[in-house]
Amino acid sequence: MQSERFFGGFMIIDNTSYRSQSFESRVCFLVMHYTVSNFQRSVAELTEPFSVSVQYVVPDPTDPSYVAAGFSGVRIFNLVDEQNRAYHAGVSSWRGRTNLNDTSIGIEIVNTAHDGEHGEIIFVPYNPEQIQAVIELAKDILQRYPTIVPINVVGHSDIAPLRKSDPGPLFPWYELYKAGIGTWYEEDTKARYLQQYALSGIDPRDVLKKLGKFGYDVSAATDADGTKALLRAFQMHYRPAKYDGVLDTETAAILAALVEKYC
Repeated sequence: MQSERFFGGFMIIDNTSYRSQSFESRVCFLVMHYTVSNFQRSVAELTEPFSVSVQYVVPDPTDPSYVAAGFSGVRIFNLVDEQNRAYHAGVSSWRGRTNLNDTSIGIEIVNTAHDGEHGEIIFVPYNPEQIQAVIELAKDILQRYPTIVPINVVGHSDIAPLRKSDPGPLFPWYELYKAGIGTWYEEDTKARYLQQYALSGIDPRDVLKKLGKFGYDVSAATDADGTKALLRAFQMHYRPAKYDGVLDTETAAILAALVEKYC
């Protein structure tokens, strides 16, 4: 059935007779965040004019401020339409693309991670119901946007490692992977590279090259601090048991296994 628009008796747009096959969706990335605030403060910050914004917010159903707002269970809130650009990624880069606000959908997960007494981040576990809601939401998004390939499901710290730590090492990336969301390495491939590096050692230049090939922006790794931040971001995603930013054989083996699988 043809769809035509008329103005003043004259047809001005025919969008059915000819359709181009050369295009792609604006949306290529799915970015996970945490809010560092309770539900009430998170929503207030995300709905202020001229402030940060995001497409979706997933609350913690046990958050007292969420319960006080009259909600129960996990209700997912859509704050910005998917076709619109939200301001959640900031200065960012992944696989050669920058300014990822232009090409991404963001999910903010209510979580009260906060700074400790000595400047360290105190990471807070996620609620299992909350994570299940994130999984269902992400699966729905990925079904509608096949341009978001697995390697383009990332954390804020992946796309801005010098500035960000969210969604943090307690975010269950492997659980998401088992549900068909994002990337993970094969254990046997990791074991093979562990054996190889145990014999040959690790070349830091090769590790940086592989990080860049996988998707990370390695341009900031010009000094020890930049390199440490980059490795820490990778470890929080794929080796959360130890995320000190120090290059070791396990980190190198996991990276090599990921590059072999996805690149």
